[in-house]
Amino acid sequence: MHAIDYFLPNSTEKQETLRISSLHALAYCPRLFYLEEVEELYTQNAEVFAGRRLHTELEKQEDEDWEDLYLESEELGLRGRVDALRTRDGQTIPYEHKRGRCHRDENKQPQAWDSDKLQILAYCCLLESALGIVVSEGRIRYHADNVLVTVPLDDEGRNAVREAVEKARSIRQSLHRPPVTENERLCAKCSLSPVCLPEEARLSHDKEWQPIRLFPQDDDRQILHIPEAGTAVGRTGEQLKITRRNQPIEKVAIGQIEQVVLHSFSQISTQAMHFCAGRGIGIHFISGGGRYIGSFDSRQGSIQRRIRQYQALSQPETCLELARKLVSCRGGGQRKFLMRGLRGMKVKSAKLERAITQMKSILKQIPKTASIDSLLGVEGSLGALYFGALPCLIQPDVPPELHFSGRNRRPPKDRFNALLSFGYALLIKDVINAILTVGLESALGFYHQPRSQAAPLALDLMEIFRVPLVDMPVMAAVNRGQWDVAADFEVRGSQVWLSDGGRRKFIGLYEQRKAETWKHPAMGYSLTYRRLLELEVRLLEKEWMGEGGLFAQLVLR
Repeated sequence: MHAIDYFLPNSTEKQETLRISSLHALAYCPRLFYLEEVEELYTQNAEVFAGRRLHTELEKQEDEDWEDLYLESEELGLRGRVDALRTRDGQTIPYEHKRGRCHRDENKQPQAWDSDKLQILAYCCLLESALGIVVSEGRIRYHADNVLVTVPLDDEGRNAVREAVEKARSIRQSLHRPPVTENERLCAKCSLSPVCLPEEARLSHDKEWQPIRLFPQDDDRQILHIPEAGTAVGRTGEQLKITRRNQPIEKVAIGQIEQVVLHSFSQISTQAMHFCAGRGIGIHFISGGGRYIGSFDSRQGSIQRRIRQYQALSQPETCLELARKLVSCRGGGQRKFLMRGLRGMKVKSAKLERAITQMKSILKQIPKTASIDSLLGVEGSLGALYFGALPCLIQPDVPPELHFSGRNRRPPKDRFNALLSFGYALLIKDVINAILTVGLESALGFYHQPRSQAAPLALDLMEIFRVPLVDMPVMAAVNRGQWDVAADFEVRGSQVWLSDGGRRKFIGLYEQRKAETWKHPAMGYSLTYRRLLELEVRLLEKEWMGEGGLFAQLVLR
């Protein structure tokens, strides 16, 4: 018997081979294939881990008739590891194991799902091409209903594999993601739905669509803050080891950590940095004075995402439209916060009422702004009114040391501004973490210009969250009497900073606030602020991918 000729006529140069599992993704959803194979994004959900456990158990149960085999064929353009091979009567048969149930035809007869069928056919073709043998069939075991389905390999099957390889190569050359699948039922089981956001994409095209929350559940991992100078973070086994001065060593399992935030002159070893980077754990640095310094960027892949970002944000009209949405969101949130405070007053403040009225008038000018420069002027006017009226929300019984007369930046000149500055440093750190998680370029924004250590895109996105994540919690804590004007602050001449104890207290309040939920006004489902940060970055990316309209909708009610 002669081996089948798999030469592809249009392949004139050597190309990287494709993983056979990627053809399974291609048949399931071309967009899933693109996310995994082009943007190199992988999100592992419970079903993925369950599938791995199944294969581990099968490996332990294999007898002498079974073997797994890794093969690669440049001629066919495929590579992969067959789950199991069995040889009977001179016939080599590849097997695939699936955790779920098989498909049933109209007569209730067991059949392979299309994506599974393509995958086993590809393994059959790979065996023929790499080993020079003829394979007549492949088999798929569906363990949920204990069904074995046989898939014959014929010329039609070989052509299907060849066409799938050509289609996959074509998609890999594109800078554009394929559209969301029309079969929304596939999205509910997809491990990459939190990255793809298919329901949000459908909502952007159909405002009557009722989206299902496919974005991941709230992350219960901790953000590990190291506020004490002289503390060292290292690695021991699968744990991070925290060594503080004159205190017992603390160990935290790596699976319980989402970020490591190093304040002041705390340190982290290179082994711990490599460990965290390999697990996708963010590492961030904040100065002893509460200024955001920077983050460790360990991104790999996703260059297509940044290319699309560069292309979109190089267009002045795109930047202006996004900036309008941003300023409207922040200004609207500031005004709503002032309105909340006004409603709770027994004696109304005339200054507060005037500011709210004037801000409403200025907000109406935003859609008419013709340039970023004019929009900066509008934002400046809104900010001046907001921070001029914000002191009106402080309760009369609050100690005078915690009152303030307006916003001043670094160095803070009063306790209230010290709280705001430290809060904004924590916020920009979280926004940077979300940007790195998504895979965008923080140095390329659409509104703010590059300055100091703050990346423009992070400055842009943090505008959405300043009021709910910093201004509101700070005001609430001040009015509740949660700050000790002596112990929580350090006064150095005209400068005021948070003390070590004050920073620890603020970190606790801030992380508690991030754990609270907010019902998204556009999507209609509730998320913690912690999750909303990442979601907002993903919604921004959709603005230049033909799925926009949901960015910067988080305005207080």
